[in-house]
Amino acid sequence: MHKTIFLSEKIKSNKTIKKERDILRVLMLSWEFPPKSVGGLARHVNDLSLAMVDQGHEIHIITCAFEGAPLRETKDGVHIYRVHPYSIQTPNFLHWTQHLNFAMLEKAVPLLSSKEFDIIHAHDWLVAFAGRALKHSFRLPLIATIHATECGRNGGLYSDTQRYINSVEWFLTYEAWKVIVCSKHMENEVKSLFGVPGDKVEILPNGIFPHKFKEPPEKGWVDIPYLNNNDRVILFVGRLVQEKGVHILLEAAHKVLHSVPNAKFVIVGKGPMEEHLKHIASSLGDRVHFTGYASDDELKTLYKRAETAVFPSLYEPFGIVALEAMATETPLVVSDTGGLSEIVKHGQNGLKAYPGNANSLADNILAALHDKKLAANLIRHATSSINNKYDWNKIASKTLAIYQDVRSEYEESSWSMPAVAFTEIPERYSLVEERIKNQNLRARGEVH
Repeated sequence: MHKTIFLSEKIKSNKTIKKERDILRVLMLSWEFPPKSVGGLARHVNDLSLAMVDQGHEIHIITCAFEGAPLRETKDGVHIYRVHPYSIQTPNFLHWTQHLNFAMLEKAVPLLSSKEFDIIHAHDWLVAFAGRALKHSFRLPLIATIHATECGRNGGLYSDTQRYINSVEWFLTYEAWKVIVCSKHMENEVKSLFGVPGDKVEILPNGIFPHKFKEPPEKGWVDIPYLNNNDRVILFVGRLVQEKGVHILLEAAHKVLHSVPNAKFVIVGKGPMEEHLKHIASSLGDRVHFTGYASDDELKTLYKRAETAVFPSLYEPFGIVALEAMATETPLVVSDTGGLSEIVKHGQNGLKAYPGNANSLADNILAALHDKKLAANLIRHATSSINNKYDWNKIASKTLAIYQDVRSEYEESSWSMPAVAFTEIPERYSLVEERIKNQNLRARGEVH
């Protein structure tokens, strides 16, 4: 009698006992990865992968192609596969993401068929469909990191597109064995929006490699022609979008300049609000400069020149740029919202302003500029925070521990057994229900 077989049966049929491996082989899916960088996700995936490889594990990443970047490379030990979404004209971004997921699947299927992988790790909703398909086809545990939510970015769901993305985010958290978020704020967000059980969510902060920010630029300090020697630099780094609050910073600039006329606001980044923000800044003359994207060396130089770094976000799941400011010993001013609230302890390792309040933001900037003793104290405590909590090597170790825990649960579950006909296995299997069932069996002494 003919029966339909999962792809994973071919791989696992010759295995009888599965053991936890010291070296994990992980497949990551991410729509952006350097040099393609839209937000902080690319940097997160890159740095986490590097730290895991440094600890002896094998990391493979499938991501979107980018002009000038090779389709296949191994860089610093990380195996990178770049794919082109189908070259069919798409009516919108949502259709484009589906084409990207199909292309990712075409790359992942032969890869997963040729090697034994331990974990599939999907980053954000844009790769949800590929992650789910690979999970069920190869019967491997899926972990999802939710870096931000559509509802949080927009302060609600106001269109069919936003509601669709929200539903895909829910779908990814439902399919994942574990959901990783970067802050307590994001934990509350995914639990309230998607009904994710508390024991399914893990909080792991973003991080940096502190030594990289302490080292001088590879090609030396960059000459910054738009800065004069007496300029007191106030630095912003990030995407130029509504939720980053740059318009609040420009509003606060009037009060700051009244007290410190030689203050210079440097805005690093690009985004859809760039022209609007430049229009707002036109009344401030040459006291505001928009750089567009900045190279790593230029960014290091700007942090070194800055007397304070300001991140006035209205919505911020975490804020890696705040860690960069801390690592470069730049006094930090942030809005008291989201993950920034958890990173910064007011008056200790940074200063916090009321979100959306230009007057409060200006007062905190002026405090950092005028009070040298306060600024030195902020730097000292920020350095301690970075070294103790936000080093990627420590975060990678905690991520790997989650992988191992999931792997152990997986090997005790029916999912680790050779796959059989589709008719013999439920199409959708609730991992929560299975855990509850196993707990009940243990309570009755039927499982040891």
